[in-house]
Amino acid sequence: MPTPRTGSFGSVASSGEIAHESKGYIIPAHQILVSPKVPGMITTLKIEEGQRVKKDDVLAQLETTDYDADYARAVAAVASAQSKLLELQHGSRKEEVAQAQAELQEAEALRTQLSAEWQRIQQLRKSGVSTQSEYDLAEANFKTTDKRVERLRKAYDLMVIGPREERIETARAELGLAQADLTKVKWRLDNTTIRAPISGTILIKRAEEGNIVNPVVMNGSYSLCEMADLSDLEVELKVQERDIAKVFKGQKCKIRAEAYPDRVYEGYVSRLMPIADRSQGAVPVRVKVSVPQNEEGVYLKPEMGAVVSFLKGDEMTTR
Repeated sequence: MPTPRTGSFGSVASSGEIAHESKGYIIPAHQILVSPKVPGMITTLKIEEGQRVKKDDVLAQLETTDYDADYARAVAAVASAQSKLLELQHGSRKEEVAQAQAELQEAEALRTQLSAEWQRIQQLRKSGVSTQSEYDLAEANFKTTDKRVERLRKAYDLMVIGPREERIETARAELGLAQADLTKVKWRLDNTTIRAPISGTILIKRAEEGNIVNPVVMNGSYSLCEMADLSDLEVELKVQERDIAKVFKGQKCKIRAEAYPDRVYEGYVSRLMPIADRSQGAVPVRVKVSVPQNEEGVYLKPEMGAVVSFLKGDEMTTR
């Protein structure tokens, strides 16, 4: 009879070393459903089942037309809000203040002239030389110019004093709002490029180029693929309640896949689940498997059946 081979360490345990033996199924310790964070049509898909990818590798690209337009609009809104705030903070330019002052002086000079004209016609009116209509026109011209002088003086004073602090604070708040919108829009644009969240292997591909994916719509395409790190495997099994006393956390184990019974892998009990399965009278147990780097995804595959031998003795030293 040939000597059984080992997958990573050790050999098959003898019956005297085995405290208990049970069958389970190989599962990834962490299986990830990769879904887009934003909806859109897939324009490029770079994955196939069994493909190994590194963390942050590009898996797919969504159409960006709408997101590009939203981003450009948000950038323009921020620029506009910044300009408005700077304008209020810096106040009017010297040239604008000088222009306002010149307009005020011109209006004051005109008012002086019209005041003299009104007084002259008023005297002529008393002598009976001027008509009522001439007097009324002179009075109207003076009073109109007087109001214009008052308005120009207030405008000039406001230019010299500068804008109210409340207006500056309002402009600053509007800039903050525009920047927040830009951050959100940039996040949405960036997430049209879908990247691998971990280094691992593509287990199941769930989309194709041209599919419209939407993470919030469950009756359509909402994910791209499922992936896992096949160097981080566990065996999921259930130990009957009558045998659970033979199993403890950290216990050394030997694992054999039913497909490759002559390959033996070392492992240890990573955890006993906190709740039992009443219908089966058993306690779920997870056994961590030590997979050699050169065998990742080769022999041990998710959902394969495996037999676990729980060994007697001390706990295994775990990292």
